[in-house]
Amino acid sequence: MSHVFHRSALTTPPMAAQASGQHITDAAGQNYLDASGGAAVSCIGHGDPRVVAAVSQQIAQLDYAHNGVFTSQPAEELATHICEAAGLGMARVLFVGSGSEAVEAAIKMARQCQIERGQTGRHVVISRHQSYHGNTLGALARSGSETRRTPYTPMLPERTQIMPCFYYRHAWPGETPEAYGLRAADTLEAEILRLGPETVAAFLVETVVGATSGAVLPVPGYFKRIREICDRYSVLLICDEVMCGVHRTGPFLACAAEGIAPDIVTLAKGLGGGYLPIGAVVCRSEVFDSFAQGSGAFTHGHTYMAHPVVCAAALAVQRAIVEDGLAARVSEQGAALEAALRGRLGQHPHVGDIRGRGLLWAVELVADRETAAPFDPKLKISARIGVEAKARGLLVYPGSGTIDGWRGDHVLLAPAYSIGQEDLDKIVDVLAASIEAVTRRPTGVTS
Repeated sequence: MSHVFHRSALTTPPMAAQASGQHITDAAGQNYLDASGGAAVSCIGHGDPRVVAAVSQQIAQLDYAHNGVFTSQPAEELATHICEAAGLGMARVLFVGSGSEAVEAAIKMARQCQIERGQTGRHVVISRHQSYHGNTLGALARSGSETRRTPYTPMLPERTQIMPCFYYRHAWPGETPEAYGLRAADTLEAEILRLGPETVAAFLVETVVGATSGAVLPVPGYFKRIREICDRYSVLLICDEVMCGVHRTGPFLACAAEGIAPDIVTLAKGLGGGYLPIGAVVCRSEVFDSFAQGSGAFTHGHTYMAHPVVCAAALAVQRAIVEDGLAARVSEQGAALEAALRGRLGQHPHVGDIRGRGLLWAVELVADRETAAPFDPKLKISARIGVEAKARGLLVYPGSGTIDGWRGDHVLLAPAYSIGQEDLDKIVDVLAASIEAVTRRPTGVTS
């Protein structure tokens, strides 16, 4: 009998016994190729001896010191690496324990920053439909993931959201990506004016949408218009890059590819690579200076913030990315993965869209390719594809509610940056076979 409160109250997952490189082995000896990095977390692969050594050495030297009293060398060096790698004027880093905590801290930072600037009425954080920003109540309150929110709706504050930037699902017939992007971005200005600019503190947005809709890219020009609108009304721009940041989509910050600099960025998954839990809030000097020249302190904190051992692990992960040239490899292997997916699944009758950037890709499943009609949610197509792939030794990240939180299916892929061509080929082969096995009999009834 397990005493662990697992995610499912009805089943106990298999026991993971060992992990190395791109693979995880369970206690029964079944080997799995990890094509999704868990939840887009494992970026350098499992069991890197450099990270193991760094953790061991740090524990022996300094295991814990409260961040309100001390700083540590790993925290200082990691923050310097992040700011230098990020560029875009990023100057300060607040370390937390997860992506949800990072978003929670970011929205509080934006609110207090406005207070420090004398804008005490600015408290509203606008976000987008079909977004996901974390599972703590503050982050969940700003998320647009309806299935995650529904049980807790009575506990969440009122939210305000605008349309997503999702060209495949929301563009008008004949509308160009550029025209659509301007239309989608302009809903932010309309919402700011509706609420009153003096009430709006920040706009929270995923640079590349993660699990909720599956690797949805912004169309050209979208973020430049968003940045213009935020500047016009003195609204802080928070880019949530918990999943898409730290080279997952190519550059250290995904927003660099959009030609804009946010005021605040949240990071997590690829920062620690799964070795130890860590998240970060990164801000421009102008944001930090508001605190330094105002009250002098951010009214926020956690016991394990900037934990020395966790920071040492993350620093070793980031150094491994640099030493092994993995940032460039993300683009190279991402192009190879895209080509393989399009070659194998581009004309599949139940694949509506293949999208992504770097090593973050999604395949959206449809009942009818011509109309893009989704499968009936009751069929649980994506979940069944995940089960089918796992039975064949492949771990993927299934997603449902792709379109509106209730309808739509996709499968997310986010392999480690160190993935090789042989493993990439296996990912596409097994995924294609799994999609075919499930969509051939979408009801799940065998004959």
